[in-house]
Amino acid sequence: MRLYVNIDHIATLREARRTDEPDPARAAEACERAGADGITAHLREDRRHIQDADIRALQRTVRTRVNLELGAHPDIVRFAARARPFQATLVPERRREITTEGGLALKPGDRRVADAVRRLARAGIRVSLFIDPNLRVIDRAVALGVPAIELHTGRYAHTWRKSGTALGDLQRAATHAAQRGLAVHAGHGLTYDNVQPVAAIPEIEELNIGHTIVSNAVYWGLEEAVRRMRKLIDEAVSRQIA
Repeated sequence: MRLYVNIDHIATLREARRTDEPDPARAAEACERAGADGITAHLREDRRHIQDADIRALQRTVRTRVNLELGAHPDIVRFAARARPFQATLVPERRREITTEGGLALKPGDRRVADAVRRLARAGIRVSLFIDPNLRVIDRAVALGVPAIELHTGRYAHTWRKSGTALGDLQRAATHAAQRGLAVHAGHGLTYDNVQPVAAIPEIEELNIGHTIVSNAVYWGLEEAVRRMRKLIDEAVSRQIA
């Protein structure tokens, strides 16, 4: 299973002082040294953390692959088409939200997402859609012709100690998506405590994890924080295979 490390909050720390450190590109190098399979960064319309220059720097320096998260805003889509990351994950975005609060609704007739998918695909970028684990929404993603989806794990992250319902929904959604020919990714709110049950779902091939890694890097250092997450994921996958 691939681990993509989201480095948004390296930039959050930098932007708190409007200075030049810590540098997301240098953080990405550390993540790769520690076993990350790719680097994720969200270029938000309000530029609250990651900046355009960060994406350009990541494109120059990342040795694995860059996954650019973005809303379907035309200006951001144009930038992504020029930057040409390996993968672009379209996410819902609201200016006042603290973090992404749910998946794309993918309502029938919503041309904004469809246009963004087409433009990114024409640029040679692999497109993924960040959606809730809802079978109907998965079918709409299939209709849009994308090769991949990322399942929003937020409800699981908030309820995993009390109930297994959200994990069951993720399992059913991952199976349904894989049967429809989609590559299945997952992320949002995953931590060192709750990641293993999700990592053990066989249809999920990629996890995007950021906040918990950057938070614990304060105590352990960034490379060690990535290594510990990598170890937990690999253990879960090994047990599932066995």
